[in-house]
Amino acid sequence: MAADGTTAVERLAAEIGRLAEAEVELERPRDPSHGDYATNVAMRLAPLRGRPPRELAEELADAATGLRQVERAEVAGPGFLNLFVTDAWYAGALGEVLERGRDYGAGTPESRPQRVQVEMVSANPTGPITVASARNGALGDSIARLLEFAGHEVAREYYYNDAGGQMDRFRASVEAIRRGEEPPEDGYGGEYMKELAQLDGDPVPHMLERIEASLARFRIYFDSWARQSELEHELTELLERLDTYEQDGAIWVRSTDYGDEKDRVLIRSPERGGLPTYEAADIVYLRDKLERGFDRAIYVLGADHHGLRSWYEVIARMLGYDPDRVEVILYQLVHLVRGGEQTRMSKRRGDVVFLDEFMEEVGVDAARWYLVSRGPDQTIEVDVDLARERSEKNPVYYVQYAHARIAGILRNAGTTKASPELQGELTDEERDLVKRLADFPLVAAEATHRRAPHAIPTYAIRLADDFHRFYHNQRVLGSETESFRLALIEATRGVIARSLDLIGVVAPDRM
Repeated sequence: MAADGTTAVERLAAEIGRLAEAEVELERPRDPSHGDYATNVAMRLAPLRGRPPRELAEELADAATGLRQVERAEVAGPGFLNLFVTDAWYAGALGEVLERGRDYGAGTPESRPQRVQVEMVSANPTGPITVASARNGALGDSIARLLEFAGHEVAREYYYNDAGGQMDRFRASVEAIRRGEEPPEDGYGGEYMKELAQLDGDPVPHMLERIEASLARFRIYFDSWARQSELEHELTELLERLDTYEQDGAIWVRSTDYGDEKDRVLIRSPERGGLPTYEAADIVYLRDKLERGFDRAIYVLGADHHGLRSWYEVIARMLGYDPDRVEVILYQLVHLVRGGEQTRMSKRRGDVVFLDEFMEEVGVDAARWYLVSRGPDQTIEVDVDLARERSEKNPVYYVQYAHARIAGILRNAGTTKASPELQGELTDEERDLVKRLADFPLVAAEATHRRAPHAIPTYAIRLADDFHRFYHNQRVLGSETESFRLALIEATRGVIARSLDLIGVVAPDRM
């Protein structure tokens, strides 16, 4: 990337845009015979300028051929402009990757850096972290890593409910087991409950300690932990700021006046215990977040919280905050498949699959990879047999093996210096690898903007594909262009490592 933060691809697009007197976006054609990059700018401009698109494209092709980055330009179809860039452009793009090192692709896709809080996992402390909640953590932590890579200040927080009916049933279940009795019918069971019953005192702190240890093993660390029981103390004062009314003994808030689909109960009627609702806790918690000075509060929630997607925006309006400061990301379920059969899950029955068990079976790297490998709107089905396999059929192993192979080559190179300076005409495999490296800044920026970390493992697989193809067809050590090829694989290793780090996966030097 240049001193102004632009990439080689962006500068090429800007040059074509200068010729076209319009903004230009470049894409990589699926068919390499259609050029290194292509744009439909002529077709977009034709109606505005009252000219045939091919005629405009041909003029642009003539002008683009005069650019030092462009070897030739051709017109295809109804007016696509196809660009074939020079080997010098490739060398320059490679040099930028090496110069930036671990910071290649970093920056910010938005107008200014923000203070962002990502609240994630937040599973009730009634049992160990399950694989379903682990998806929440993998997704949230990867989004946080992307935001940090983009230049934002990010804080991770876990919010847990340590009060209310569920926690009462949890504590009652532990007490029953301590007395040698069966847990209540609506309580909790399983081996972990027997383990908790052997410890003294309130089981909730013990459960939280176990949750925190599991998530740390999963490479997720929190900057802060919020307790519902502590936040509820602020509710009385906050109710005075809200437009509330009493009905059927309960206290309601007029949330429909702020775009909600219905008014909501904040304090239950005495007949129903007279306790605050989850919605009341949500109001206190969101105010607490925004009053701490965060520009944006991101909630990562399971799909069963779909009804809350707009509720947080309503809260912001009721409290006088900009609703755009609140963002909700919903994710779908996780299914584990063993031997072609799906594993059933139930925390209360005790036959649930916990994160610790999943990590022991497939490893931390595979667990992180698979739980972020699909968009949050898609259900994930993890083939456990494949996830634990150490072969190129397993995508995380395949990408890690590319990194380890490059590390081995660089070790064997000894003191030979890597250099992006051209030493002859580039091969197709070298060009493909540089183009894939040049894609990374845009991939990372779009993954950050769209909150779509699953784009990173997809990119990493393609980069590994390009490297393996290069490695099998071209010799590195002892070749006539050894120093250039060492530079190429060194840059590739760095981008693979950064890609894996963004999703919480280790980049090994040996396998």
